[in-house]
Amino acid sequence: MSDQTLTAAAVARTAARSVPPPQAQAGRPSALRRAGSSAGPIILAIVGILVIWYAVSYLLLTESRRFLLPPPHEVLFETLGNPQIIGPMLAALAQTTMVALIGLAIAVIIGMSWAIFMSQSHLAEKVLYPYAVILQTIPILALTPLIGIWMGYGIPARVVVCVIIAVFPMISNTLFGLQSADPSAHDLFTLNKASRWQRLTKLQLPAAIPSIFTGLRNAAGLSVIGAIVGDFFFQQGSQGIGGLLRTYTLRLNMEPLFLAIIFTALFGVAVFSVFAALDRAVVGRLFGWKNR
Repeated sequence: MSDQTLTAAAVARTAARSVPPPQAQAGRPSALRRAGSSAGPIILAIVGILVIWYAVSYLLLTESRRFLLPPPHEVLFETLGNPQIIGPMLAALAQTTMVALIGLAIAVIIGMSWAIFMSQSHLAEKVLYPYAVILQTIPILALTPLIGIWMGYGIPARVVVCVIIAVFPMISNTLFGLQSADPSAHDLFTLNKASRWQRLTKLQLPAAIPSIFTGLRNAAGLSVIGAIVGDFFFQQGSQGIGGLLRTYTLRLNMEPLFLAIIFTALFGVAVFSVFAALDRAVVGRLFGWKNR
């Protein structure tokens, strides 16, 4: 059987399981309503954080101790208008972004290759999967000093930290997706004497796309954490946002410290949101999951 016939059969089986029923399609909300429902909880969470922040600053802390948690407007007033603070902070954030994206790209390549290799051999899965689990369970703070000693304290060491943290979601989710292809589709490929390469590219990888994007979304958030952890511990060379967090903490520069924390939180939310939107767009277009 030709590649086109095998692909059509596999896609037909996947689509039959993936397309929602007509009632669900008819009840889909508009794009504006979906955007509002997604943004509403985030806005409420931000308002809640500001309320708690102001309450702690003005109700729980005396004026002499308010420097420990300055109110939000003081943080923004003291920092955003100061080029000596905002300039280095934006440069540090740009470097952390670069490290996180490089680490994520390497983790995706390693994780998917690792999972594909394991999916082709039960023996390879039994031998290699425990190493992935061990890599995930070892605390990264225990490995960070060794990484610094072996690789120095520059950007390559920070990228390695990102890869170690982010690679396991790509391995586990990709492997799960590759193994979740419809058994009847596997039987069809077997009856038509499909090669291992045809089975992988025409059946297993298409079936694994939703799981791969779930792993990508999780790995993106973990890569941001890895970049910040690497910046925090590796102080040589230009500073990332994690290095500024450490510097401001040691100097008790509270307003810049809180601004760096805000930037770090926004950075993490932005990265997660971008990859979540990419997940919905790609998987929704391929499988018709508009509300995923």
